[in-house]
Amino acid sequence: MAALERFATIRKAVGIEIDPESVRVARAALAGLRNGRRAEVRQGNFFEQNWTEILEALPEPLLIIGNPPWVTNSELGTIRSSNLPAKSNFQNHKGLEAVTGKANFDISEWMTIRCLEWMNGRRGVIALLCKAAVARRVLARYWRAGEEPVRADMYLIDSHKIFGAAAAGCVLVVDASTPSRDRSCRVYPGLETNHPSAAWAYVDNAFIADIDAYKRWKHLSRAERYIWRSGIKHDCVRIMEFTEEYGGLRNRMGEIVDLEPDYLYPMLKSSDLADARGRPPTRWLLVTQRSVGADTGEIRERAPKTWEYLCRHGDLLDRRASSIYRKRPRFSMFGVGDYSFSRWKVAVSGLYKNLAFKAIGPFRGRPVVLDDTCYFLPSRSRHEAQLTARLLNSEIAAEFFSAYVFRDAKRPITAEVLRRLDIRKLGKELGIEDEELRYLGSTSHDPQFLEDAKDCCVRAPNNQ
Repeated sequence: MAALERFATIRKAVGIEIDPESVRVARAALAGLRNGRRAEVRQGNFFEQNWTEILEALPEPLLIIGNPPWVTNSELGTIRSSNLPAKSNFQNHKGLEAVTGKANFDISEWMTIRCLEWMNGRRGVIALLCKAAVARRVLARYWRAGEEPVRADMYLIDSHKIFGAAAAGCVLVVDASTPSRDRSCRVYPGLETNHPSAAWAYVDNAFIADIDAYKRWKHLSRAERYIWRSGIKHDCVRIMEFTEEYGGLRNRMGEIVDLEPDYLYPMLKSSDLADARGRPPTRWLLVTQRSVGADTGEIRERAPKTWEYLCRHGDLLDRRASSIYRKRPRFSMFGVGDYSFSRWKVAVSGLYKNLAFKAIGPFRGRPVVLDDTCYFLPSRSRHEAQLTARLLNSEIAAEFFSAYVFRDAKRPITAEVLRRLDIRKLGKELGIEDEELRYLGSTSHDPQFLEDAKDCCVRAPNNQ
C-alpha cells in the first residue's frame, strides 16, 4: 500500500500472502486506493511459488519489498509448523556443525538469499525488514560466493520499541542496478537519516565491524594453534544443573537429591564469567559422558543413585528436541571431550559485549566445566592459563577483537572470532620474552613442560 502511494511510476505490483484473512483485508484495501488497479494480491506459500514465472511477467526495474518472518527453523519445529523451505544444508556447514546450533537459521535469511538470487542479471532493488544479524549473514554469503559488489545499505530501527522484538532490526536495501567499488555496507542510524554512521566491510571472509582496527592489527591474525571450545550442551537445565544446599543438591525443579560425586562437576555460566567479583562456582552440573557418543550405561554400575535419578526423569531428557541427541546413548550430552575436564582453562562469555577472559582453576579438587554459552581454551598448567588470560585481556587484544564484534548480535563473541587471533603473535607484540611464550601451546615432549604441568593432572571418575 505504501509503495503504491509513494512510487507513481509503478506499472504492476504483485503481493504474496499465506494467510487467507490477510489476503481478504489487503484486497479490500486496494479497492479503495487510487493505484489499486495496478496491484493484485495472491494467497500462497513463499516456498511453493513459481517465482521465475512471477518475476518474468514484471517490468524492470524490479522493487522487492517485504517483512519476512522473524523466526528460526528450530522455533517453527517447536510449534510443529511445516512452513519451512525444503531441508538442505544451504549454509554449507560441515560435519557436526550441520546438525548442531549452527544449522539453526532464520527463515528470513533463506528468503532474503532467494531474493538476491532473483536479481542476478536483472535491474532492481531489494528492501526487506529483517534482523541486523540476518542482513550481515546474507551479504556475507552473497559475497563469499564471488558475486560482484553491489550497493548495500542498512537502516537501523528500534525493533524493540516498534514491535517488541528483542533482536536488533534494520531495513536492508540492496541495489542490484548500482555496482560498488568494494564489498561494503553503509549503516544508517535511522530511517530518516541521510548520512551513514558506519561502514561494515566484507574482508578476509568475514564482516568487519571496525575497519580501522582491522587494518591496525590484522598482522596478529592467522596461524593460531589453539582450538577454542564451547561449553557443555545438555538442553535440560531442570534436571542436570544443581545448587548446593545443606543436606544435598537442589535441582531446578526444587528437589533435594543425593548423588554420587563421580559425575558431578562445578560449573560456570556466562553470567559468572562476566561477574567482576570472580566468585567461586555455585552450581554443579551432572556430566554423563567424557566424550560425545560415549556409552552412558556404565553409570548404572558405577553410580547407581545417579542412574536411578536419570531414569526417574528420563521422560524430560528423552523429549529434548534437538536432533543431536537422536540415535545416541540415552542421557547424552554434547560439546564434551577430554578438553572439558582440563583442570585449567581460559574462559570468556559468548553473550556479553565486553570481553573479560578469566583463568579458571579447579574447585574442591574438581575441574570446573562451562555451559554452552561460554568459550574456553584448555590449558596445561596454571602458568599457561594465567599468561594466556593476561595477554587476551590486553588493550591490543580488545582492539583486535573489536574489528569483528557486532554489538547488536545475540552472541557477539563466537569461536570463529576468537580463533582469528594468534596468541603467540600477540605476546610478541606485547614484548613478552620467547622464554615466557614457550608456555603457550607447549607439547607433552617438553621435559620442562612436564615438570611445570604436574599440578594439571586430573583424576577421571573411574580413578584412572
